[in-house]
Amino acid sequence: MELESYLADMSLLRLAGQKTTRPWVWQLIVLVIISLLFFVSVSANRDGFNFNWIRLIFISNVLLASIFIGFVLLPRYYYTRRYLYFAVAAFLAVIVAITIEEFVLEKIFYPDSRGSVFRGYFINFMRRMPLIMLFVGVKLAWDTALKDRQLIELRSQMIEGQLQTLKAQINPHFLFNSLNNLYSFALSGSDLTPKIILGLSSILRYMIYDCTAEKVQLSSELKTLEQYVDLQKLQIEDRGEVSFAVQGEVRDQEVAPLLFIVFVENSFKHSTSSQSKDIIIDIQITVEDDHVKMRCHNTHLPEHNDTGLSQGVGLENVKKRLQLIYPDQHNLLINNQDKSYTVDLSIDLT
Repeated sequence: MELESYLADMSLLRLAGQKTTRPWVWQLIVLVIISLLFFVSVSANRDGFNFNWIRLIFISNVLLASIFIGFVLLPRYYYTRRYLYFAVAAFLAVIVAITIEEFVLEKIFYPDSRGSVFRGYFINFMRRMPLIMLFVGVKLAWDTALKDRQLIELRSQMIEGQLQTLKAQINPHFLFNSLNNLYSFALSGSDLTPKIILGLSSILRYMIYDCTAEKVQLSSELKTLEQYVDLQKLQIEDRGEVSFAVQGEVRDQEVAPLLFIVFVENSFKHSTSSQSKDIIIDIQITVEDDHVKMRCHNTHLPEHNDTGLSQGVGLENVKKRLQLIYPDQHNLLINNQDKSYTVDLSIDLT
């Protein structure tokens, strides 16, 4: 499931603050402080501060209406996308607040100043709406900030989870093949045995320890990729040709870990499982400033390949990671023909 679809199915109310420790308490405190500041501003004049506790009661009435709209109607209707219900309910809440002001507060504190009821409603509506909109706007902005922070946390958790899934998928398959090769070369007393052990140790160390970071050095990623290709070559021996080349200047660029290795692992897996000879695997990496391009090409025989090339969990996983980490900074093209499979991936590392 894509991140956008996942978030569309989630309740925005949950994202708006329930995971944070009592955010509504701080929001309420902020609204009260704004009310007091507003009261101070309207009470101050050139002659000094004219405290009027009756005006404070009227402002408190507006604050209560704003709290009801912000803390009840926003989560119940606005965040659940029932906008018409929210608009009607908010309008009725304002009308109730003005009614209380017209028929209760003014009758108590200003019994002799009442005029036309309609005119009083209209004037109070125009006077109170900006303040109510200010209070509700503060609540909405706070909720939006909380939601954005939690979206970032959710995105990070999803990326980390997919990376761990990817590592769990790659490690056993790679380790099994490498140990088989190591066993065969050890039995034959090959001079390549120490090299295999060293390469295997280096790759596993990189996957287990270095790949815990969100970004890694591109040089380290490409070095590990080359070591991986060298070990996988041992499976092919004289059954075909494997080439790996890096062009361009690799400096201090950083990249998300284990993006390229999935396609390389896929090439070896499907070539060796479907062909007993004439295997061709060609991996070309091109680095241009903060852009990196990879072309991974391999041959395969579809009639002997019982696993879909584009249906693997690893491929779907890396596609999602690319969308999450480099949403508008990558281009992935996969060309699956009868006897060949080519992946072109370009990433803007900035």
